[in-house]
Amino acid sequence: MKKPQLFIYFVVFLLLVSCASSGYVHLNYPQDPELILPSDIDDIAVVNRSLTTEEDASNKTLESVATGEIMGSDKLASDEAIKGIFDGLQNKGRFRVAIPSELRLAGTGTRLTPDILSWETVNEICDETGADVLLVLETFDSNSDFVLNTAIEQVTSTIQTGKPSGRIPQRARVNVKSYWRLYDPESKTIIDQFQQTYLMHFDLLNGAIPFTALPETAYEAGLEYSRRFFPGFYRVRRDMYKKGKGRDKHQFEIGWRRTEVANWTEAIEIWTKIANNTSSKSAGRAAYNIAVSHEVLGNTDLALQWAQRSYQDYGDKMARDYAKILLKRKRWGL
Repeated sequence: MKKPQLFIYFVVFLLLVSCASSGYVHLNYPQDPELILPSDIDDIAVVNRSLTTEEDASNKTLESVATGEIMGSDKLASDEAIKGIFDGLQNKGRFRVAIPSELRLAGTGTRLTPDILSWETVNEICDETGADVLLVLETFDSNSDFVLNTAIEQVTSTIQTGKPSGRIPQRARVNVKSYWRLYDPESKTIIDQFQQTYLMHFDLLNGAIPFTALPETAYEAGLEYSRRFFPGFYRVRRDMYKKGKGRDKHQFEIGWRRTEVANWTEAIEIWTKIANNTSSKSAGRAAYNIAVSHEVLGNTDLALQWAQRSYQDYGDKMARDYAKILLKRKRWGL
């Protein structure tokens, strides 16, 4: 997969309180996928191997009671995790996701990770579906802290006060633990092994966890894993000046108001006039703001030039630190 060309996908603009002399802008930059697949891999088969066999059902019953798990819910919820994978990969456009005729394979039914599938089985599934690789949900286990926390609170209250607690819980946390493997039959290698923990919080309905809580959590866990295949984003903050000094104060604020409606081009034009006036008390601030504006528009070279000018010509310390950040980005090829 080719590394995506760097540019800013979108900008979230946030202001400090109106009386402050400075504000800031948040920029989202792309970063490489956590899992970079060979360019010839386009078709992915997905199976669920997380379910218990019939002979393990009694042990699974005991575990469900101990952890607050709803009996039989993991079977349905683990399929929701597969659905999350399907939607997460399919909707991005690059990959075709194939579901074989046998969606479920026998596994441990617990958090105990099974041995890797035989390559014969992997080849059979990939041949049937025309897939290049096979993604397997090896384990899936769900828990809720609702039963455990409620029991602890009641026991603690009884010990301390001699009577049960009258407090009614309002929220519960549901978490799922999954283990994923990605098999490549061509090279007979495991491309990815990933232990995942995903949790969500839910408001209780009449003192009970909503019926949809576990399926929703499982589905979101599947979506979360699918994001490993695609570029992500990292957020950076850039401080800016909202107010100028001296006779250019009014014009400086006009430029700032342009940025509040994402009119960066006109803001640059206004601040450039101020920055080019060497006698202006606001010239350094204007040059610095121009640097940030160019970065917002995706031009790192111009941003660096203006940041350097702001410090070299006017001694703006924010510009000095900002120029160092931009130099690092250029060295790293970002």
